Amino acid sequence: MRDDYGRPLHEEITVTGSALLDKVKELVQQGNVRRLIIHRPSGKVLVDIPLTAGVGIAGVLTLLTPMLAAIGAMAALFAQFRVQIERDSGTVYEHRDDTKRR
Repeated sequence: MRDDYGRPLHEEITVTGSALLDKVKELVQQGNVRRLIIHRPSGKVLVDIPLTAGVGIAGVLTLLTPMLAAIGAMAALFAQFRVQIERDSGTVYEHRDDTKRR
């Protein structure tokens, strides 16, 4: 399944340990990522980061600062990570209230 821009809603990338923190920050700043799941090279989940839509980018980065520090420390220990990315569809749903007021 793809979003309105042709990007997949679910994708998986491989990132080197040194580039992991920068990639996570980049994905958070895109604003359409709902969840990031970072896997160790063994396949075990290292961290699962749910991102709430509607929260400002600066707010998200501030809230994630301790988690980002931990990710940076782990990145020094492993050579590669798999990152699963779950995106919003980009579709805007409009709610119409057709009930008549009395």
